[in-house]
Amino acid sequence: MVVTPQLQHIYSLGLAGRDQVNRAFGGGLPTGSLVAVEGRHGSGKSTLAGRFAYGLCEQSHTVTYLSTEREFGRFLSQMRSLSYTVQKSLLRRDLLYLYGDLNGSTKDDQPELLSRLQAAQRLWTSDVVIFDTFSDILLYDPTVESLAAKDGYRRAVQRILSFFRRIMATGTTIVLLLSPSGLPRETLEPLRAVADVLLDITVDNSGGRQYRWINVRRFAGMGQQVDDHIAFSIKPGTGIVIENRSVVSR
Repeated sequence: MVVTPQLQHIYSLGLAGRDQVNRAFGGGLPTGSLVAVEGRHGSGKSTLAGRFAYGLCEQSHTVTYLSTEREFGRFLSQMRSLSYTVQKSLLRRDLLYLYGDLNGSTKDDQPELLSRLQAAQRLWTSDVVIFDTFSDILLYDPTVESLAAKDGYRRAVQRILSFFRRIMATGTTIVLLLSPSGLPRETLEPLRAVADVLLDITVDNSGGRQYRWINVRRFAGMGQQVDDHIAFSIKPGTGIVIENRSVVSR
């Protein structure tokens, strides 16, 4: 099969017969790109990232998923509740799931998680690496805190971005889930400025219903057209559902 040049550099999100997520994102995530997904806690970032991971693995892509939010058992439980069956992907090692406990550590024993991750070569060999939630690492990791105290958060983040660029040059796509709460405003600006794909998730309550929106601020390297606003819901037993904009009004 001949792949058209337009789609050669896209990691498909798959599941075309089940949902409209891949279509809504223009055919998938650009390879070797930085994807930033911003939203407050509870907005649906982790569920969206879980859908990305599941669909990517179903398309025979490899994924590393690092969570500071959910232990492995909780991750599996949530994925099962959404009918995202990742057990086979885990057994095949197409999906590598890692948990970093930042909330349970004290100031004196906080792990230097980011430094350890940079040295973990196996982690970066996947097609897609997902950090859920990357802003927690910036907030709690003592290595970043030390750099921030010396040079400021902006410079600390720029050093991290230099490492990411080396990884992305190999074709790996990095997905960062970000929550702005607790961080100085300038911390996330360098990430927003350089992200190839920049999304933020908002939640609206209208008419007794809750509507979630993915606001597409930037989407470089798309395979097909991507809407600037993508309405979605989260349904138990189904997962992410892309809503028809003709019947959803803001």
